[in-house]
Amino acid sequence: MNVKTDSSQQDITEILQAWRRGDEGALERLTPRVYVELRKAAKRGLRRERDGHSLHTTALINELYLRLDKLQKIDWQSRAHFFAVCARQMRRILIDQARVRQSQKRGSEAPVLSLEEAPELATNPQYDLLKLNAALESLAKVDERKTRVVEMRFFGGLSMEEIANVLNISPETAARDWRLAKAWLRREMES
Repeated sequence: MNVKTDSSQQDITEILQAWRRGDEGALERLTPRVYVELRKAAKRGLRRERDGHSLHTTALINELYLRLDKLQKIDWQSRAHFFAVCARQMRRILIDQARVRQSQKRGSEAPVLSLEEAPELATNPQYDLLKLNAALESLAKVDERKTRVVEMRFFGGLSMEEIANVLNISPETAARDWRLAKAWLRREMES
């Protein structure tokens, strides 16, 4: 999810703020402006799932919109902030789905997630989505910001500049957090 031009970013931010204020048509105006990027992020997230999973791109986006509707009162800061929230919600949806599948199969093969598809994330090619989530929850106890960086980069596909914008840090700090989080997650998941 890449931030477009300044005017496009401002336009999205204005629509998000109107939506927060209760403008009933705002979500309708927002959807065509963000749908393509949300669809790309959803496809990326679902590509990491095992074959035969029950959630499809459209279903993931629909579930995302249902969850976003409950988050209408967020003080939307920018387009990048919106996509960061979307990344977190997609992570939660995918984790919820993985938990349902795992509970239904009682320990059978859990979905495998390739961290390699996220830019530069890991040298170990395959990880279980639930194991990744557990590692991210452990990381959050140590460093919430690094967890947010991973979430936005891995689940949302945001650039370092977008992540820096959302977290109000420099792109260099975002990149350093990304590198440290990758190393921490790699160690956590391999142990």
